[in-house]
Amino acid sequence: MRLIHTSDWHLGQMLHDRPREEEHRRFLAWLLDRLVAERADALVVAGDVFDNANPYASAQRMYYRFLADCRSRLPNLDIVVVGGNHDSPSRLDAPADLLGAFGVTVVGGLPRRADRTTDFDRLVRPLTDASGKTAAWVVAMPFLRPADLPNETELETEAVEPIEDRVTAGIRKLYDAAFAQARRRRAPGQAIIATGHCFMVGGEVSKLSEREIQRGNQDAFPADIFPDDAAYVALGHLHKAQRVGGRDTVRYCGSPIPLAMSEKDYRHQVVLVELDGETCADIRELPVPRTRRLFVVPETPEPLDAVLAKLDELEFDEEEDVPPLVEARVLLENPQPNVARTVRDALDGKNVEVVRVQVTYSGTGRGLADDLPSTNLGDLSPEDVFLRRFQKLYAGDGADELLDAYRELLDLARNGANA
Repeated sequence: MRLIHTSDWHLGQMLHDRPREEEHRRFLAWLLDRLVAERADALVVAGDVFDNANPYASAQRMYYRFLADCRSRLPNLDIVVVGGNHDSPSRLDAPADLLGAFGVTVVGGLPRRADRTTDFDRLVRPLTDASGKTAAWVVAMPFLRPADLPNETELETEAVEPIEDRVTAGIRKLYDAAFAQARRRRAPGQAIIATGHCFMVGGEVSKLSEREIQRGNQDAFPADIFPDDAAYVALGHLHKAQRVGGRDTVRYCGSPIPLAMSEKDYRHQVVLVELDGETCADIRELPVPRTRRLFVVPETPEPLDAVLAKLDELEFDEEEDVPPLVEARVLLENPQPNVARTVRDALDGKNVEVVRVQVTYSGTGRGLADDLPSTNLGDLSPEDVFLRRFQKLYAGDGADELLDAYRELLDLARNGANA
């Protein structure tokens, strides 16, 4: 059987106040065409369907329209959608029973029975091939929040064990139990695949667009939480396509569009996986066509005249119906008025939009306060703000332990907001 792995759509996302709806619309149209052309039997969406827990109505319409189009053009396609850290588990799960009647499996959050035990029957679902026979089983694991993990008693560990060990042990225990359920249900010749929306050891992050998880990415999970008999593991969360742990069958497919200017050179793609019996026979990367071009000019800040000269060298096609976006990076010795307007005026009349003018100051003969780097609050993570405040209030070291506790609070706050 053949399946396509995608993740991190972030429907409803804005890039410096610029909507991405047209880019997302064209990606979903392309994805549907690829599903048809590749004769896919299944589609796996590994989390972050939406950009936030309360997505715009237009983003929700786009999601449901895509599912309806899939059912219309590919009546036998199995669709599996799991929740990511940006998604609201309850919002994704609300229509799960209705969508399930149309062959769409949705697992927004870790499913629980009435007695609060994990419902592994909902986590482990069959996938069918073109003949309609069960060819594989998917462990449809969503993003796991601290409240989802087994406690110390269930893990049979000591309470004094470091929290990062408890987190990893809890994740491993849930996956072990889910894979055990899949092994009980599968017949010989049927593959087991899995999903995961998490930060893995060795993962390369995109700091400006990925929200840190697992205590600020401190608890990276090892690839060996996925057993060797997993034919393929479809990961979500990291926007750059990459393999994990040296295993070709454990990988992030990455986001389908650049979600920050720093991602302009990423290879955006989906992954086509072909299963042969219990094993993965072939993996092929399908590049996603770029709807909108992104420019950062220059890569490192330069004086204003040099930046204007480089902007003048850029070529823009008036036929492009989705204008490119430009971020300019200017180096100044002293503050100058109307720098942003000067940059925008230089591109006036061209088929392009300036989304940001970043100014960096450097020079001599200025006051001590003037030598401090110019900082946009939007460029700082909550951890950065915490550390700056700590250093302002207290002298010396000692922030590490408090920072760990702060990261736990961040996880709880974010997870509560997405419930």
